[in-house]
Amino acid sequence: MKKFYKILFLSMLIISTLISISSYSWMAMWMGLEINVLSIIPILNSSKNKLSSESSIKYFITQTIASSVILLSIIMMMINSSFSSKINQESLIIFIMNSSLLMKMGMAPFHFWFPEVLEGLDWMNCMLMLTWQKIAPMVLFMLNIKFKSFMMIIILMAMIVSGLMAFNQISMRKILAYSSINHMGWMIAAMIYLQTTWMVYFLIYSILTINVILIMNKNKIYFINQLIQKLNFYPMIKIMFIINFLSLAGIPPFLGFFPKWLTIQIMIQKSLIILPVMMIIFTMMMIYVYINISLSTYLIKSNSMNWTINIEPKMNYKTIMINSILLVSLIIITLTFNLY
Repeated sequence: MKKFYKILFLSMLIISTLISISSYSWMAMWMGLEINVLSIIPILNSSKNKLSSESSIKYFITQTIASSVILLSIIMMMINSSFSSKINQESLIIFIMNSSLLMKMGMAPFHFWFPEVLEGLDWMNCMLMLTWQKIAPMVLFMLNIKFKSFMMIIILMAMIVSGLMAFNQISMRKILAYSSINHMGWMIAAMIYLQTTWMVYFLIYSILTINVILIMNKNKIYFINQLIQKLNFYPMIKIMFIINFLSLAGIPPFLGFFPKWLTIQIMIQKSLIILPVMMIIFTMMMIYVYINISLSTYLIKSNSMNWTINIEPKMNYKTIMINSILLVSLIIITLTFNLY
């Protein structure tokens, strides 16, 4: 029975996302978003973590507020009301709707709920929140992009907030939350100028995030000190974690650099120089966090007592093959495609 209700709500989650991104009217889009929220709440609340109920309530409240603002903007569109002759009505409505979609995806400066919600969830639910739950609001945001100056402010705020807030974090779930905010800034920059680049970026980001989360879920790692202690006994898993984590950082030898490379190239082709330079500079703060964690995991040998029997899990050849491909994939892509 327990598995049946999980399958039911997961199927509703997938269908609601597809309804939202394939709808022809704003009301159908709003209905898809509401079904999405109602279907993920039981999934978030089903884990054994004591804080999951608190996280699901926080998520429900913030999503309800954002949905109410979206519904308000849809009603304003339908009745053609205007607040003042000095204000462009359509621009105001789109601004309100875009702000509520940013709140739904947990993007800065509306990110206040996102790290707190992730902190109370288990890793499988975190994986849902960091990957699948981004699809519907980001696609709708992509179809409704206006005001490039506003978008540039949002992008730079995402870079600054994620970099500064991730500095003193010890929780891996919060670090991945701020990493998601940073990557969403790059995704918005990509979708403004070429939507295909956003799809490539989101696909690669999802693969890397899922790999990192599966490693931490397998070893029950939630904090940096657990990461250092537990992976000391598993050298192969440690190497795979560092490869995926540095790839998520977007450092050039790894696959994660490829979508950032494409984004920078497209922006330069559109005669934008200042924005990509500022994005690179502010992203360096987040890259410092990635490198700090990776070097700590690789170099620090923990001498603390461990009262559990450490048996290294058997490595599946598929896992080794996937991580090996991720290591050399940027070289393969560079040699395969003519990227000028």
